Amino acid sequence: MTDLLEKAVAAARELPADLQDDIARMVLALAGEDQEPYRFSPAEEAEEDAADAAEARGDYASDDEIRAVWAKYGL
Repeated sequence: MTDLLEKAVAAARELPADLQDDIARMVLALAGEDQEPYRFSPAEEAEEDAADAAEARGDYASDDEIRAVWAKYGL
């Protein structure tokens, strides 16, 4: 294992379990492991439905809302 991959795994160990699983799925996909498709939870499906409805209405984030998200993540 390379030093960079070891560093990434060490960092991933500090994350919540759901994020660790997301990382594991990505690594396995890159390594060519077949996996079952991700299944949305009912809450995720409802969120996606709400987002689709907002898009259909043309309800998008304002420039100020986008800047606030960027600032939150230091971008």
